[in-house]
Amino acid sequence: MNKVGIGMCFHDDAGDFVLAKKSWFSPLCDVNIGEVVGLHTILKWTSHLQFDNVDLALDSKKVVDAFRRCVGDSSEFGCIIVECRQLFQSRFQNSHVEFNRRQANGITYELAHIAPHNARSLTYDDVPSFI
Repeated sequence: MNKVGIGMCFHDDAGDFVLAKKSWFSPLCDVNIGEVVGLHTILKWTSHLQFDNVDLALDSKKVVDAFRRCVGDSSEFGCIIVECRQLFQSRFQNSHVEFNRRQANGITYELAHIAPHNARSLTYDDVPSFI
């Protein structure tokens, strides 16, 4: 299978499930590129939903560190980080991007794992039964 899965999930302040989405893209790529494309995807979706005041938790320390630093990087990874920063700064007021270990993001991990096996993109209003 030549696809990369992305899982996204929103919880409220109490930690209760709000909304989730899974998606995939092709072709396979470097893990760090896949992680930064995941950040860009969730920023676009969050913006589309007109959510603000959100804490976006990623399980890629490299992506979070690069997002927070303002160091020039002309690689593909660096160019996507710049796009993410621009989108974040233009659409989000009181929001943060932070690192969170994979174990704490169980739903997103499961969604990303099964995403390449299903339709291009699915949104869940309730916790998916397979989780």
